[in-house]
Formats: sequence, C-alpha cells, structure tokens
Amino acid sequence: MATKGELLYEGKAKRLYHTTEAGLYWMEFKDDATAFDGAKKAVIPGKGYYNAQISAFLFELLSKKGIPSHFIAMVGEREMLVQAGEIIPVEVVVRNLAAGSMAKRLGLAEGTALKRPVTELYYKSDALHDPLVNEDHVAVLDLATAEEVAEMKEQALRVNGILSRFLERAGIVLVDFKLEFARSRGRVLLSDEISPDTCRFWDAQTGDRLDKDRFRRDLGGLTEAYNEVLRRLQRVAVE
Repeated sequence: MATKGELLYEGKAKRLYHTTEAGLYWMEFKDDATAFDGAKKAVIPGKGYYNAQISAFLFELLSKKGIPSHFIAMVGEREMLVQAGEIIPVEVVVRNLAAGSMAKRLGLAEGTALKRPVTELYYKSDALHDPLVNEDHVAVLDLATAEEVAEMKEQALRVNGILSRFLERAGIVLVDFKLEFARSRGRVLLSDEISPDTCRFWDAQTGDRLDKDRFRRDLGGLTEAYNEVLRRLQRVAVE
C-alpha cells in the first residue's frame, strides 16, 4: 500500500501529496470553507470528513455505471488515494435548475426548471476568478483540445443523468454541479471531488439547501446538512 509523501499542492479545500508509489497521489480533505473567491473564510469541523465520504460514495457509484474517475480507495476518514494526472484548466458545470450565478446573469428566479440540462465551461484560474468561457476561448488559450472538451461535456451529462436519478431516490434534487477532469494515462479522467461543496443539493420536499450555499448565505447548519446528504445516500444504497 502506498504511503503519504511530501506535500505537492494545497488548495482551498484539499491537500495533495506525493506517495511512495508512482502514479498515485494522496488527497486530504480540509475543514476550511471559502466563498466569493476567498473573501469569506471559516473552519468548519467535520466538513472535510463529509466531503471525502460523499465523494468516495459518488465516485464508486459512477464507476459501477461505467464512468471511471481518479478515485482508487479511502485511506482514512478524510483521505483517499487517487490516480495522478494533469488537471485540465477547464471546469464543466451542468445546470438542471437556475440558481446562483446563472440565475443572476439571465434574470431567472432561482429554482426555475430548465428545458434541458445546460453545460457551461469555466477557465480554472484563481487570478481571473474562474471566468465563464466558450469553446472558442478554450481553443485560443490552448486550455484543452476540441476532443477533450467534447469528452468532458459528454461525461458530465452522463454523470448528470446517473446522479439525478440516484439522488431522486434519496429525496434530493440535483440543481447543478461542477466537475474537473485530468489527463491521465492517455485519457480524460473525472477528478477532484463530487460533494456538497461542488454541487447544489436541494431537499425535494422543502427546498432546503443541503450544500455549500448554507455557508455562502449564512444559513448555518452546514455539517448537519452534509451529514444528512451522506445518510440519505447510504440509506438508498442498502434499499
């Protein structure tokens, strides 16, 4: 079994380490919470644990449905082994309902159902605050090839279908979510995390937020909401 090595990178919510085995990284989920490009910060005990557990659960679910990811195995309550790769600096967002920045940009009421899932591309750049881009921008900036963009969008829509159906059984609406991908061993591979930090989860009955919007909007109860998401996922898994 690989063991943790030197720190490779530390981001807002995770730390990535080298390991003693070539081709593997060690990912640790932090309790740090940030919003609005880091303007709002806090440490929320338990947040890293829930994000790690939920991400592992959803990566395993997707793997069973034919969508591989960088996830290999949990090596602690908030740590996982992942396949090494080069992150593609293009984030893919899939939206099923209008919320957040899309609702503001287009003047739509939050919760407005979209006629079909909408995919958006964002340039992954802290210095530029992750701007919305189109495929022409991606091409002229050499961020990804046209084939990579097509693959990422196709995978994102497949993920949307699988997760939406599963979450519906858990009484959760998948409003929108962000995915990151990496170049790994000659293919485009789903990476990073899939958690309440990167998805909007709404309770299907009450509309209550079960995601990071609880922090963004000072609603409180973030860890309780994340715990509820994990509890529901685990319940559906054994049904």
